[in-house]
Amino acid sequence: MNRLFRAVLGLFAAPRVNMREDYEKIRHLRRQLAARPVLRYRILDRQATFDGGGQVPVRVFQPKEKRREEVLLFFHGGGWVTGDIESYTPACATMADLTGCVVASVDYRLAPENPFPAGLEDCYRMARLLLDEPQRAGAEDAGKIVLVGDSAGGNLAAAVSLLLRERGHRGAARQILLYPVTHWDHDPQTSPFASVRNHGSDYRLTNMEVQDYLELYVPDPGRRQDQLVSPLMATDLSGQPETLLITAELDLLRDEGEAYGEALREAGNRVRIHRVPGALHGFIALPRFSRSLREAYEVINTFLDGDPATGERPAQEAAK
Repeated sequence: MNRLFRAVLGLFAAPRVNMREDYEKIRHLRRQLAARPVLRYRILDRQATFDGGGQVPVRVFQPKEKRREEVLLFFHGGGWVTGDIESYTPACATMADLTGCVVASVDYRLAPENPFPAGLEDCYRMARLLLDEPQRAGAEDAGKIVLVGDSAGGNLAAAVSLLLRERGHRGAARQILLYPVTHWDHDPQTSPFASVRNHGSDYRLTNMEVQDYLELYVPDPGRRQDQLVSPLMATDLSGQPETLLITAELDLLRDEGEAYGEALREAGNRVRIHRVPGALHGFIALPRFSRSLREAYEVINTFLDGDPATGERPAQEAAK
């Protein structure tokens, strides 16, 4: 990367915050930044009620022009701590419009008030509900339900797919994982991934923040290597959905995401891995004119159209 480009990207450097103390402030700031003008989006807020008690809020986004029958069941990012359906409303509206699909965004419970596995269970229950009763989301059959998540939400989507198989339930036919968290170790001294060392102190998301998020989400260190927290630790990845895995070139999570895609492929699943060049973590929330976002949606739309899972994994950076 040349010096000028690095200097420009430096403008997007992640603010240095103490996530364990300031997560409530970050939540508030994200909601303010995403505040939506009245009537800008076509949305419907619903509550899903489950046997045994408990409700999970869902926000449904209708595209301006419906071009596909798939329903995208979306799990937002934010490190399991700071995101919600409010802060992700602009990104979900964009997703609905650029794919032509209905998007159902799940407002799962957040850590640290509700640590693992609370948020995962909310996502699992919503996925199971729509796979059992796809007509609730306006889908003709369960094959039209596509799991989608970004960052921590990508982690949840992958974990939901593992949990569905583990509990003997029908899984989704397809999943789209956007720069997901798949591993428990983001310490540059011990991580097996070059991207953690090369991009963990630069832009948007840092090593320290990911580790803080994980500690808030899973307070017990002994559970962080569980496959439902770190899907890359799973010993059996067979029977998983056809997967599109999109990573960002300048993201510390890049290599672990691509490694998970490779592991899925080696287990016999159909997988396409696409690295967006020059992209930063979180690019799915950028304005619609963003090159990174538009490239990602070109790949997503091709995947939704049923393009065979082809292509090789991008070359990894040499470990340093």
